[in-house]
Amino acid sequence: MEKLSVLDGEVKVVMEHTGNYYESIANVLYRSGLWVSAVNPLLIREYGGNSLRNVKTDKVDAKKIARYALDNWEELRQYTPMDTIRYQLKTLNRQFQLASKNRTACSNNLIALLEQSYPGVRSLFNSPVRLDGSQKWVDFANTFWHVDCVAKLSLNAFTERYRKWCKRHGYNFSVTKAAEIHENARTLFPLVPKSDTTKLLVKEAITQLNTISHTAEAFRAEMNRLAAQLPEYETVMKMTGVGPSASSWRRSATSGALHTRSPWWPLPALTLAEMTQVPGNPTRAGPANAARLICAKLCLSSCPSCSS
Repeated sequence: MEKLSVLDGEVKVVMEHTGNYYESIANVLYRSGLWVSAVNPLLIREYGGNSLRNVKTDKVDAKKIARYALDNWEELRQYTPMDTIRYQLKTLNRQFQLASKNRTACSNNLIALLEQSYPGVRSLFNSPVRLDGSQKWVDFANTFWHVDCVAKLSLNAFTERYRKWCKRHGYNFSVTKAAEIHENARTLFPLVPKSDTTKLLVKEAITQLNTISHTAEAFRAEMNRLAAQLPEYETVMKMTGVGPSASSWRRSATSGALHTRSPWWPLPALTLAEMTQVPGNPTRAGPANAARLICAKLCLSSCPSCSS
C-alpha cells in the first residue's frame, strides 16, 4: 500500500469479484484510502474475445485485468463496504430458499402423520406464523398429538388443560374455542392407535419442523436487518406491496440490482412513478413487477454481487 500511495497520477486498484475471497484485501485497501473496484469475472473473461482461463497463471490473469481496467477506466465502479452487504444478502437468500423448501417438506410430512392420528387438526387454527417460526397448530399438536388426547377428556377437564396450554405458550384462551375443539375431536376417527410409536413419530416430525422454521425465520430477520443498511432500501420499500416479509425477489433487488452507482441504471434519474411503467405489458404494470424486471436485467449484466 505504501508503494501504491506514492504513485503519480490517478491510481485505481482493480480485482475480480471472486466470491468472498476478494473481500479482505478490498476492505483493507478501501480503508487505506485507495480507490478499489471489484469487477464481475464474466466481464473480464469476455474481454478481448477470449477466456481468462485459457492460460491459468496469476501473471496472465493480472495483465488481462489491467488491460480491462485501462480500457474501461471511466466506467469502473468503486467498491464500498455496501458491496459486502449485498453479497451477504445474496448468500442469505440462497440459504433462506433452501430452508423454506425443507420447511415445506417437513410441514407436509407432519400433516400426513397427523391425518392418521388427529385428522384436520391444522384447520382448527388460523393464527399467523410467529417471528420465531412457530405455529399454533403445530404447538397444539405437540401436546395433543392424538385425537384421544382431547376426546377422552371431559369438556371441563379439556377446557382447563387447554387454558393452561394457552398460558404456557402465550396464546389467547377462549372457552368457546375449547368447546369447539372438544366437540370436533369427538366426531373424528383416527387411523392409528394412541401409542408410544405414534407419539414418537408425531413429536419428532414437529421437532424437525420447528427447527427448520426457526432457521428460516432467523435468515429472514438477518436479511431484513442487512437490507435496511443499504441506500436503495427506502426506494424499494416505497413500492406497492413491499414490506418486511416480502418475497425473495425484493431481497434480490436490494442485494445489488438497484444500487445507485450501477453504470447500467442511474437510480437518481429514475422516479418511483417511472419505475411503474412496465413497457409491453400494461396488464401487469406496477412497482413490484417493475422491480422484478429491473432486478433481472441488472443482475445479469452489471451487478458484481449477482455474477452467478
